[in-house]
Amino acid sequence: MTEHTAPPAAASDPAPERPRSRQRSALLFLRDVVVIVAAALIISFLIKTFLIRSFYIPSESMESTLLVNDRIIVNQLVPDLVAVERGDVIVFRDPGSWLTPVPEQPRSPLEEGVDTILALVGLSASDSDEHLVKRVIGLPGDRIVCCNDLGQLSINGVPLDEPYVVLPEGRVDVSGSDFQQDIPAGQLWVMGDNRYDSSDSRINGPVPIDDVVGRAFVVSWPIERWGWLDNYPLVFDGVDPRP
Repeated sequence: MTEHTAPPAAASDPAPERPRSRQRSALLFLRDVVVIVAAALIISFLIKTFLIRSFYIPSESMESTLLVNDRIIVNQLVPDLVAVERGDVIVFRDPGSWLTPVPEQPRSPLEEGVDTILALVGLSASDSDEHLVKRVIGLPGDRIVCCNDLGQLSINGVPLDEPYVVLPEGRVDVSGSDFQQDIPAGQLWVMGDNRYDSSDSRINGPVPIDDVVGRAFVVSWPIERWGWLDNYPLVFDGVDPRP
């Protein structure tokens, strides 16, 4: 008689568990990506809201320090936590009638949505046309006088040698017209570095400190223009507050 042996019991097949394991890993990965992206957006939003912000340069008034379409990074701790100093390049909201209204260009809903998201994280500067960029020359209480026989501007009786100023060929005076101004409390006297192509405090008067968004400290774009912005402390070193 031939003895028949029973076939070995089939081992349990773990294969059905593998798809579920892979699916769970994929879900965990997606969850981690969402968390990371959300955290990055929140951090970027907080940085943009409280620390730094990007703007682009729309005009030639700050040449050659800043060129049209340069992008700058602005320290928003100025002036609330860090005082404004003479020589600072600042960004400020239009106090009123400084800027000519620009018709808003129509954009698609997709463009609007993308720009809104980029603006929230500080990567878009769509409201740059609503702000101005100038250099601080006078602080509250200063007396600004221009120009002396050498074409220099004086603060509180101290003439300045301003290496950042761009003048037309053949001109030596740092302003196209003479003026004298006492700066009221809570106000700043600002001027463009391209003095003969800048509508600044000489035309529009002082700027309220409350309208200052921050101090520009670096040119971030284009890459070949990257560099720190100097506030030329030695230019103003000998200027003392008026008694």
